[in-house]
Amino acid sequence: MALVVHLAGFFAIIITLWVMAPRRSAADALLNFTNEGGWSSTGLSSMIGLLAPLAVLVGYDCSVHMSEEIQDASITLPRAIMGSVALNITLVLTVIITICFTLGNPAEVLASPTGYAFIQVFYNATGSLAGASVMTFIIIFMLSICAISEAAACSRQIWSFARDAGLPGHSWLSQVSPHWNIPLPGIIVSLTISALLSLINIGSSVALGAITSLGAVATLISYYLTIGCLVHRRLFGAPLPSRRWSLGRFGLAINLGALTLLTPLIFFLTWPLTTPVTAQTMNWSSVMLAGVFIIATVYYIIKGRREYKGPVVNVKRDDNWP
Repeated sequence: MALVVHLAGFFAIIITLWVMAPRRSAADALLNFTNEGGWSSTGLSSMIGLLAPLAVLVGYDCSVHMSEEIQDASITLPRAIMGSVALNITLVLTVIITICFTLGNPAEVLASPTGYAFIQVFYNATGSLAGASVMTFIIIFMLSICAISEAAACSRQIWSFARDAGLPGHSWLSQVSPHWNIPLPGIIVSLTISALLSLINIGSSVALGAITSLGAVATLISYYLTIGCLVHRRLFGAPLPSRRWSLGRFGLAINLGALTLLTPLIFFLTWPLTTPVTAQTMNWSSVMLAGVFIIATVYYIIKGRREYKGPVVNVKRDDNWP
């Protein structure tokens, strides 16, 4: 259902914008860059503003955390990930080009009374509250599906790390509901923390923005560490184990290219969006990231190093598993 709405909604929104929205010239849409952050150059401002478009580069690993619940995961997962990358890169490039040409007046869109520029773009195109509402509902529905997928992946991460005794309360968090066959404690913790974090926006949008930025930075750092270990193994370690999916002779070059791309992204995602920097405009994600590292390190030194068993290398399927 999500895939059907994803594709059908894509065409519904794209066709509506191209047919009904005001059109900008190619020079204005593709070659006109503005620096609204007060930084010394447009290039620097563009690098700092990468958080929003960077969202399309994170989340592909969600399905990996469900691998123990997937049949023939060693080949099914890589195919699914690469297929989704190919599909969604095509779709998102089309969306970006469409928005650039149908944005209208950027100042008017950014000053939208709705608080969301994309809703104003929809309304400007349709001239109808009903039409804009339907298009907005498509976005909300897909974001909800995305949230469910991420909550599922997060719960499996909590469960698997707790199974290795790497989290506080691991004896409870590592339990699996015998009736539903899901890590129910991990789901409860994941949803509870997510709900509590969402309430932060009531008191401070700056704090919520910092948490959002922290999530992106932390995810990219996890990619960096994983790919970095793989590069080290390729260059200095024992040969990689046999696998059913491989990038072949291009693997090392692709891994190095990924690290080259991730390095400036991680660096600039911790910068504040505007200058001069105040307590309200500061990007506190770097401080929060350091705090998380300190808490994790202290927990590991005090307790974790005596309990943590290391990741499971081989997982054997239960004979009764269908």
